Amino acid sequence: MNVENQNYLQNYGWNGHWESLWQQKEFAANANLRPARVTAQFSHAYRVVTETGERLAEVTGKFEFRASAKSEFPAVGDWVAAELSGEDRAALHAVLPRRSAMTRRAAGSRDEEQVIGTNIDYLFIVNALNEDFNLRRIERYLVMAWESGAQPVVLLTKADLCADPEEKEAQVEAIAPGVPVHAVSAAENEGKEKLLPYLQPGRTVAVTGMSGVGKSTLLNWLADEAVQRVQGIREDDARGRHTTTHRELFLLPSGALLMDTPGMRELQLWDAQDGWQEAFSDIAELALRCRFRDCTHRSEAGCAVREALETGELDAKRYANYGKTERELARLARKESSAAGRRQRSADGKSGQTRKKERVAGKRAIYDEDVD
Repeated sequence: MNVENQNYLQNYGWNGHWESLWQQKEFAANANLRPARVTAQFSHAYRVVTETGERLAEVTGKFEFRASAKSEFPAVGDWVAAELSGEDRAALHAVLPRRSAMTRRAAGSRDEEQVIGTNIDYLFIVNALNEDFNLRRIERYLVMAWESGAQPVVLLTKADLCADPEEKEAQVEAIAPGVPVHAVSAAENEGKEKLLPYLQPGRTVAVTGMSGVGKSTLLNWLADEAVQRVQGIREDDARGRHTTTHRELFLLPSGALLMDTPGMRELQLWDAQDGWQEAFSDIAELALRCRFRDCTHRSEAGCAVREALETGELDAKRYANYGKTERELARLARKESSAAGRRQRSADGKSGQTRKKERVAGKRAIYDEDVD
């Protein structure tokens, strides 16, 4: 790869880490394969950026056959091995190992993981400072964020609609130990300077949140141009109308990469035990002070958690959400274990041709899950 072409990929985050991974793979010796990054995912295709510019791409039939789950298909943010053909097409042969991955349980599924975005450095969790402000929802997003491997940052948008944004910031800081919290207003052009340290050249920042919290407006504000269509706020519930319909990676003037994602009506967590412990680390630290190691925090003597609840040190609603999320993840783990056993038993009795058809069908089902 010549210097000019390498510099083009560096604009999209290519660095020594990815070069080292590439050289370790067997396809590095294949002159027909070049590194590329997935910048958008559409109905049955991807857009990728290569050393020669942007192209439309599809995975190869061999890739489809080998993929055992939807989560193994390319996602926005992935670095892939691409075979360039013609002037504007590419075939995707492999995905490089991910540094981080934002996932959730796929909409309408009990045992399928959906990858929302990958190789993210910072994850902006967006919540609007209007009637839709919700601490418990932010906690759920923090679980997902910590599990992803990215550094979470909470952005409280529409600060111009809030009489006391500093108070709301303090409330979020209390439930988000170690997480930066910033109140901003795109409408009033306030708070952008707080975000500049995250928006460094080559860094990938993903934006996530419920439908209508102002993610597309935030993107346009940070990009200094209208790169995403936006709509106004509904009067009945103070929520913005859903605009983004697919995941996409944008190169900002600062040199950072911002990943916009469709809004979610609800966040179904996926295998997030580590993220749960990190998001509720304050409660975990309290539990270490309990007299008994196996304390259930119900009626045991010397329970530090119960004491903190009684004194007000620990908010009762936060503790209730902690327990609710713990039970949810436990149920999910049981379902996934049961589903894995069913898949294995089913696979043992199927021909290779049947499994190929199922995988191809699975690929075609990936793309309609975002707009929910």
